[in-house]
Amino acid sequence: MSKTLRGLRGATTATANTSEAILNATDELLRALQQANGFQPEDVESAIFTSSPDLTAEYPARAARRLGWLDVPLLGAAEVAVLDGVPRCIRVLLHFYTTKPQRELKHMYLRDAATLRPDRPPPS
Repeated sequence: MSKTLRGLRGATTATANTSEAILNATDELLRALQQANGFQPEDVESAIFTSSPDLTAEYPARAARRLGWLDVPLLGAAEVAVLDGVPRCIRVLLHFYTTKPQRELKHMYLRDAATLRPDRPPPS
């Protein structure tokens, strides 16, 4: 079966605006997405990270590099500053190749970011 390029979403929150908190939260999110969807770094075509305006201590994409995503094009951007937005929120949109149909992908919303998509409960 041939692989198709798919989009995969995820979000989480950092416990504080520190490098360690941002990297830990992003690492946890990327590992959860990878485990739930069965892909390897070489399957990832690109990844776009956003962080809420209150996160300035670190680039979330650095966590992907630390996980070995060395050849994946990564982009970071600031999320829109919505008044009642989720604080300390990190989001990712991955483009990756998979044999799975879109409906079988497991998008992840961890920690306080679970409120963004209550229809997608966090893994237990």
